[in-house]
Amino acid sequence: MMMKLIFALYHLITLASALNMHMMSTSSSKNVLIIGGTRFSGLYLWKELYDRGHSITLFNRGKSSLKKLPKESEDDFEKRKSSARFINGDRQVAEDIQEKLKNEKFDVIYDMNGREVGDTAPLADLFNGKVEQFIYMSSAGVYKKSLLMPHFEEDAEDVKSRHKGKLETEAYLKQIGIPFTSIRPTYIYGPQNYNPLEEYFFERLDEDRRVCIPGHGQHVTGLGHVEDLAIAMAQIIGRDHCKGQIYNIQDKQSVSFEGLAKLCGEAMGKEKIDIKYYDKKMFDFGDKKSFPMREQHFFCSIDKAMKDLDWAPKYSMLEGLKESYNLDFSVKKAAGKLKKDFTCDDMVLKDDRIAVVTYTAIPRDVL
Repeated sequence: MMMKLIFALYHLITLASALNMHMMSTSSSKNVLIIGGTRFSGLYLWKELYDRGHSITLFNRGKSSLKKLPKESEDDFEKRKSSARFINGDRQVAEDIQEKLKNEKFDVIYDMNGREVGDTAPLADLFNGKVEQFIYMSSAGVYKKSLLMPHFEEDAEDVKSRHKGKLETEAYLKQIGIPFTSIRPTYIYGPQNYNPLEEYFFERLDEDRRVCIPGHGQHVTGLGHVEDLAIAMAQIIGRDHCKGQIYNIQDKQSVSFEGLAKLCGEAMGKEKIDIKYYDKKMFDFGDKKSFPMREQHFFCSIDKAMKDLDWAPKYSMLEGLKESYNLDFSVKKAAGKLKKDFTCDDMVLKDDRIAVVTYTAIPRDVL
């Protein structure tokens, strides 16, 4: 009799606990609008929010075909698509925003692709006073070049930066008083990256070519895995202390250009790589981009994000690069979708002039 009573009590406690967890999960579910959720970081954010039980609406032009994420099954992808609402419109046309979203209600908005104030202002104006949180994808590229590194969120900003539109957008969001949070990632990497960042190194190493790196190769840069970025952005929901705040996002560690080339080689299983350093001022590459990163130190502290968001990057850079190689580059190669444009490289490699580039702060033999 006593055993039956204990068993019944245990069953009731278990049921109550499960019900309580369900209620907590349901009550924390938000109605979320994502502006631009069909490419790279937007796709990863959409999946992360869906996995957390949020209701997702995507607003975009409908021109980009939806892609399954590399580690996602076809069934899970179809379930995610069928659970989402899609509103087609052009975010750069203010009338589209007003007409197609004026009767919508959302708890949280993610603006993933606004580049200028004019892109974001109609959206922010429409929902100001109507949303709990407005989360804006900015860029660490707004920071002014500095001798003191890493960049912190309070560092001086470059009003002439090519990302000045994002800086001006942050100022506008603050001015109108919408409860915004701004995310400033450094270089984002990972499978389905449309920016040929890691692909630059993979393509050359795959062809057993010398990797051309501008300058001395010891500029240190920050990379952040796209999954870690998505998790950080999802963590903002429900955290009132994040309102009005700016957060840097990248991997825990940063890397030199030379170190990145070597890590890419390691991710591919290459035992030896050959690097050619050059001075970009000695060449006229026209409108071609000879290297995917800025030739300067560019990395940030993520201490504030780790503390406020209860978040930490789960990927090491090598692990992330291995994923990029195995789940993205190798797939593109098999499908014959690599561009293999080595025009700038050939200009450098065929030039017999000697460029003297000195740097003594970090000996190469320590890498």
